[in-house]
Amino acid sequence: KQIARSETDMSHDAHGEEAGACCGQAARNHGGKMQMIGDLGAKDATDLAERVARREVSPTELLDAALAAVEARNPALNAVVQMQEGVARKAIADGLPQGPFRGVPFLLKDLGCEAVDFPGHNGSRLLAGPRYRRDSAIYERIRATGVVTFGRTTSPEGGIGAATEAAVYGGPTRNPWNLDHTPGGSSGGA
Repeated sequence: KQIARSETDMSHDAHGEEAGACCGQAARNHGGKMQMIGDLGAKDATDLAERVARREVSPTELLDAALAAVEARNPALNAVVQMQEGVARKAIADGLPQGPFRGVPFLLKDLGCEAVDFPGHNGSRLLAGPRYRRDSAIYERIRATGVVTFGRTTSPEGGIGAATEAAVYGGPTRNPWNLDHTPGGSSGGA
């Protein structure tokens, strides 16, 4: 499995269009073509939530941009190990809580934070794929902020180690600034 990709490969999506999400821009899907909606990828969660509140961008548009960013960058990084797009879209359709980060896309670390719709691995083959009977208190608090959770990110086995190289994820997680380096331990995929 080849992990590293060239900058040219990472700057285009599956249709040969520029993947703005990897360049710090969000995209709007219009008839199968992605159009840029500013430099949202470079904004922090507070700014994105304020833009949602001002109706400058919708939670769906931010989710689309986040999904495009994962699609463009994750093959080289191996940072996002679970995508639950349907769960995220349902959360938006059902109405998000009026929390401080309403509409901001969010990924859970694959270590603890039990959530019914997001089974985890805790970085371990031994602990891979449990189904939780209820959401943990921490996940309920995260959800109450209004974020749109759409997946999980890698962590080393049991959260222990200076690098995120858990076999359950099929290879090491790479540093987005330099693919020859590790992003570190416990929150490697974050």
